[in-house]
Formats: sequence, C-alpha cells, structure tokens
Amino acid sequence: MLDTLAPIAARVGAILLERRQTIAVADGATGGLILAGLLTMAGATRFCRGGGVVYSLRGRDILLGLPREQLVGMESVTEAYALVQADAIRQHFRADWGVAESGAAGPDQHPRGAPAGRTCIAVSGPGVAVTKSCDTGSNDRIANMGAFAQAALTFLVDTLEAAAASKEE
Repeated sequence: MLDTLAPIAARVGAILLERRQTIAVADGATGGLILAGLLTMAGATRFCRGGGVVYSLRGRDILLGLPREQLVGMESVTEAYALVQADAIRQHFRADWGVAESGAAGPDQHPRGAPAGRTCIAVSGPGVAVTKSCDTGSNDRIANMGAFAQAALTFLVDTLEAAAASKEE
C-alpha cells in the first residue's frame, strides 16, 4: 500500500519543500495512512509537522482541541466536518497546510449513516479551503483505507498545484 502512496506523497513533499511550507494531517478512516505516506519521503521532518488519527470523540478533542460549540450540528463523513478538522489540525500544529479525511471504510455503513466506501477529504491552507467526496462503491475495509489515502494525497497534490497556479496569474 505504501508503495502506491509514496510517489504521490513525494510530489507533496517536493512542492512543500520548494515553497518552504509545512503540513499537518488528521487521518480518519485511513488509520494513519496519509501521514505514513508523507513519512515515506526521507527528510519529511522538513515539511511535515505531524498529525494523528481522529477515530473517537476523545481522540478528536485531544488532537484537534476544538471547542464543543464549533462542532454543534456537525456530522462525521461530511465535507464540512473534514474541513473543520483540516483547519483545526493546521492551526493546532502551526502548519501552513492541513489535510483531513473522514470516511466509512466498512464493511458496514458508518454509525451515523454514511455508506461503506465513502470518504470526505479537506485541505486548508493560505487562502485555500477545499473539499471533495469520493465513493469507492466497495465495503472492503482494507482496500477502502488505501483508496481513501490515495485520494487524499492526490487531492492534496492537485490543491497545492492549483494554489501555485493561482498565485502566478
């Protein structure tokens, strides 16, 4: 799985190193694979501030430090929830960029109703707050975890490249 993630993560790392920027990660249903992908690159400490797995309410409270009132009405496995997490992890780790994933890997639907195979991804950075949802149509937990991490890293590369292109205009 990391063999698939490493080349995409290397592109993320190269972009961030070139810009002298940093990132923090809030993994969800990926179980740490987004962050692990980034850490496959030698010298990742130069751009990766860290992160963690947000897999419980307590974990979310500790890792993101969000006030309860900011989460009123939020549902997990939504783009809005992923964006709150991406922004919070970015701020909490004092990074330039934050990426977050909230999904239902399966084999069953998420306790809050999202179908197995759905993930919501968000990237937050300087003047950027974007989200994306992906559905694999599968209830294969392990395959979904890898697909979610790959989708998140690919979306991150696309977002970083788009941010650079908009600054050049």
